[in-house]
Amino acid sequence: VQLQASGGGLVQAGGSLRLSCAASGRTSSAVAVGWFRQAPGKEREFVAAITGIGRNTQANSMQGRFTISRVHAKNTVYLQMNSLKPEDTAVYYCAAQDRVYPSGLIRRVDLYRYWGLGTQVTVSS
Repeated sequence: VQLQASGGGLVQAGGSLRLSCAASGRTSSAVAVGWFRQAPGKEREFVAAITGIGRNTQANSMQGRFTISRVHAKNTVYLQMNSLKPEDTAVYYCAAQDRVYPSGLIRRVDLYRYWGLGTQVTVSS
């Protein structure tokens, strides 16, 4: 499974970006796909995730600002980010699990086996 994240860039505070994560190879539409981010000097943190049947969850700090969605026909997961803040600046990674887990476990970074290279998001103040 290969994952390609795209859509990052430089945006002013309050602006929006939409990230895309395109999957190829031996993909499964049943497994969860998540977005994580890592800022310089910080640990990788959970952003949002969506299961194969569309159940989704976001980190508390992103509730109401970030929305994750999925188009199975395109093997693509999107992260719509609105009202961006300078503290959202990070490299954003998409990742996929290798089997179906209970939906309560889709926030766990250690349960994601496949990772893309990441896309840089920079929010200026």
